Amino acid sequence: MKDKTKLKQAAKKTAKYLMLGFAGLFMLLPFFWMLSTSVKPAGDVFTSFANPIKAMVPREVQLRNYGQVYDATAAMGGGFARWYLNSILVAVVVTLGQVMTSACAAYAFARLKFPGRDKLFLSYLGTMMIPGAVTMIPNFILMRKISDWLATAAPVVNWDASRVISLFGHTYEVGRLVGQDSYFALVVPVMFSAYGTFMLRQFFMSIPRDLEEAATIDGCGLFRIFTTIILPLSKPALATLTIFTFMGNWQSFYWPLIMLTQDSMKTLPLGLLSFMGLYSTQWTLLMAGSMMMIMPMVGVFVLGQKWFVSGIQLGALKG
Repeated sequence: MKDKTKLKQAAKKTAKYLMLGFAGLFMLLPFFWMLSTSVKPAGDVFTSFANPIKAMVPREVQLRNYGQVYDATAAMGGGFARWYLNSILVAVVVTLGQVMTSACAAYAFARLKFPGRDKLFLSYLGTMMIPGAVTMIPNFILMRKISDWLATAAPVVNWDASRVISLFGHTYEVGRLVGQDSYFALVVPVMFSAYGTFMLRQFFMSIPRDLEEAATIDGCGLFRIFTTIILPLSKPALATLTIFTFMGNWQSFYWPLIMLTQDSMKTLPLGLLSFMGLYSTQWTLLMAGSMMMIMPMVGVFVLGQKWFVSGIQLGALKG
């Protein structure tokens, strides 16, 4: 009986691993196709679909496709390198901003007592039910009008002018100070997160209050308790939120699409559109650019994959 039980358990485990392996391979097929297409000659992209194996294995490997991505976009406001820099800048600043604002708001909702705290928190959570497309138009109008309002308040500054900076003997367009075609419009509207506040609040409420009471007896104020006790103990939650936020903003498409018109201000998802025309698409260059774009996301996922599981668990914590 024991041998039969062990055989059944081994068979179930083997079947489970086979199913998971097949599912994982199926999900990786688009990635394999993208990698294969990125090193194929332009004429071989859609010539071997009758044979799936031939479709995945390039007849000739052309690594120069990756160099051609830079050459083909060099005249577009700095090209691929500038778009890469824009994406890094926007993703890093938004990530830092969301983590900071979410941590401060979560601490207030978790520890501070003030009138209407719970109702305000429920209202804050209610914003998670609103689709992003609903708030996109009001935010767009706000970003378009903010330069007019600032021009009235501070007419000395030309808020609509596009700025240029000199660095290492080169000049770079950095867009407007505010409004459309500005880093301000790409960063500020998405620097606050109801989800991040909720997740960190749940984690903060799981931290024993005895630690804060002991710190209060030693003479620590709220700010010092927050920075020296709460934040150090919340590294798993902060790391999880950092990873989620960075990956979400790295691949952001629709908001930059409606806010940017200058080539020099584009992020990578928008820049890759330059390889897609009305009647034709440069698939080899598009896939090569996509491969270079997803490398930071793959690196972040590999380095922080354990935090993804933690993030799922944190959402289930009871406060």
